[in-house]
Amino acid sequence: MKVFAVVGPSNAGKTTLVERLLPRLDGRVATVKHLDHAPDIDTEGKDTARHRAAGASTTYGVSDEGWFATGDPRPLSALLDDLAPDHDYVVVEGFSARDLPAVVLGGREHAGPTIATAPEADGVDLDAVSTTVDELEPYVTLDSLVEAVKADPDADRAGAIATFTGRVRAKDSADDTPTEALEFETYEGVADRTMAAIAEELEARDGVHRVLLHHRTGLIEAGEDIVFVVVLAGHRREAFRTVEDGIDRLKAEVPIFKKERTTDEEFWVHERA
Repeated sequence: MKVFAVVGPSNAGKTTLVERLLPRLDGRVATVKHLDHAPDIDTEGKDTARHRAAGASTTYGVSDEGWFATGDPRPLSALLDDLAPDHDYVVVEGFSARDLPAVVLGGREHAGPTIATAPEADGVDLDAVSTTVDELEPYVTLDSLVEAVKADPDADRAGAIATFTGRVRAKDSADDTPTEALEFETYEGVADRTMAAIAEELEARDGVHRVLLHHRTGLIEAGEDIVFVVVLAGHRREAFRTVEDGIDRLKAEVPIFKKERTTDEEFWVHERA
C-alpha cells in the first residue's frame, strides 16, 4: 500500500486536489481527512463525501486524538495499519506534523518528504504526482506480510506461519527516562539488498518456503511497530527457528542507524554506545 498526504492551508484547495488525484490512482483507495471537530461522515457536501464521490472506496475523518467512524479512539498509525491489507493507496488530507510523503500547498511546513509543491491545487502536475506516488516505498504491516506469504505458490505445503514484531519500547525499567520516538536511517538500497540476501539464504533451508523481512525507516513513535519477520514453513519447529535467526541476522548485518529521542535529549545510538 502506498501512503501520502496533501497538506496546506484551508484555502489552498486540499480537498479539490484529493478529488483530482483519486481517479489517477489505479487500485482500491482509502482517504483520511484531518479534522478538529467531530464530523458527519460522508454526508452531502462534506469533505469525506467528496472523497467518496471522486472514487475513494473508504473514507475516514480523524482528529489528533482519534477517529470518528465508530466514535472509538483510533490513532492515525493504527488506522493505516488496518487499511494496509485491503487497499492499494491511502491519501491523507492534512496531518502535516506526521512523517508522510506530502504534496505541499501554500508553503505549509510539514514533517515528511516532499512529493510536489504549488501555491494552490491548480498548480499541481497531477501526472507527475501520480507517477511519484507509484514509486514510493510501500507502507508495510504485519498483516500485509502475512497475506503475502499466504498467497505464495507453496502455501499448500505449509502448515505454519511464524512472525516476529519489534516495536519502540518506552522504557527498560520504571525509573528510565521515557523514549518518545526512534528515528531510523539507512544507505539507500543497501539495507534492502542485505535483507533480501538474508531471506534468500533462510528460504534455502529444508521445509522453509518463504521469508519476508521488513524494517521501517523515518520517525517511529513509542508503542509503534519497527520491524517484522514472517516465515512460511512446513512445520512449526523450522518456522520458529527461522524467525529467530531472521531477526538476529537482521539486527547484526543490516546497516540501519538509530537516533533515540527521549523526554530529555536525542542522540545517535551508535555514537552513544
